Amino acid sequence: MDIFQAFILGIVQGLTEFLPVSSSGHLLLVRDIMGITGDYIFFDLMLHVGSLLAILITMYNPIVKLFKPPFGQAILIAIASIPAIILGFCMRSTISTVFGDAKYLTFFFMFTAIMLLVCQWLSNKIGDKGKQEVDIKTAVCMGLAQGVAIFPGISRSGSTITGGIARGANRQAVAIFSFLMSIPIILGGALVEAMGDGVLDNIAISQIIVGGMSSFASGFLAIKVMLKLIAKADFKWFSLYLAILSIICFFVYFL
Repeated sequence: MDIFQAFILGIVQGLTEFLPVSSSGHLLLVRDIMGITGDYIFFDLMLHVGSLLAILITMYNPIVKLFKPPFGQAILIAIASIPAIILGFCMRSTISTVFGDAKYLTFFFMFTAIMLLVCQWLSNKIGDKGKQEVDIKTAVCMGLAQGVAIFPGISRSGSTITGGIARGANRQAVAIFSFLMSIPIILGGALVEAMGDGVLDNIAISQIIVGGMSSFASGFLAIKVMLKLIAKADFKWFSLYLAILSIICFFVYFL
């Protein structure tokens, strides 16, 4: 992998982390298109850290509130993080081995496309009735949805937002909570990988810096776009995009 490829992957990560199209799936697909092989788990996590900085800036006020008594929101985020942590710890290596092939994106992209249509239908059906804030039941539902998104091609933001809207919560509150939920997952994953042996064997520091910076810039833009989209609950174009991408993957990898 060269600097230009690291830059492109950073842009892909930043945009797709917060838009409901699956960052892990797009990173896997783009790497496959570029012919990049090898273990780049740590590089991927550093791209996530770049997009995490975008969250810390745009979500500054909600993050500050997490550390103010009675710490209700922080407790809910901790609860919501449990399913993904358990699944990630128990199944991550298995999922990487079994579903690490780009051909499986055919199915997971289509799954996300259908899920986004369901999300839009639910949001339109609930309408102004969805006034409640995120409570413990909503947090658990969103946490379980985040756990499902461990599969590459299934959108984390799309899954968690769908889970929150299905519970009838306020769309804007769900979007903000979804962004905040990504913080402990990204930090925890980066810490685990950083403690491993040989994590930098396949990647140069310069590539990590370039990838991280482009991920931050594109992630900052994606958050702004997503906050506007969730207010309108308009996911049909993302659903159409993923459906088309799924069909293309089917023709490329199975025919």
